[in-house]
Amino acid sequence: MHELGIVVHVIKQVEELAKENKVKEVVELTLEVGEVSGVVKQYFVDAFEWAKKRTEYMKNCHLNFIIIQGKSYCKDCKQTFETVKYGKTCPHCGSGNTYLITGRDVTMRDIKVV
Repeated sequence: MHELGIVVHVIKQVEELAKENKVKEVVELTLEVGEVSGVVKQYFVDAFEWAKKRTEYMKNCHLNFIIIQGKSYCKDCKQTFETVKYGKTCPHCGSGNTYLITGRDVTMRDIKVV
């Protein structure tokens, strides 16, 4: 379960930002998570709920989880397509000469503090 490692990394970054900016509390965190990132939402949420209890600034933090669709690009026909639906093969021309353009990352989108 790599979700715990990601949670620990995210919380460490948010805690450092909170301390640097002298905030009282982090009340909300919004993450964008790619649908092909390998992150299982429920595992991530469970790990986050466990880990936030051990923080200084995030004990009552609400987590928002936005799923970013996986999209790939075909170098041969110059079309984009849904990665999860079609995999690595372009549905427009049948080529395997494709690469992932979105949906792999985990990104902090917004942090709300008081």
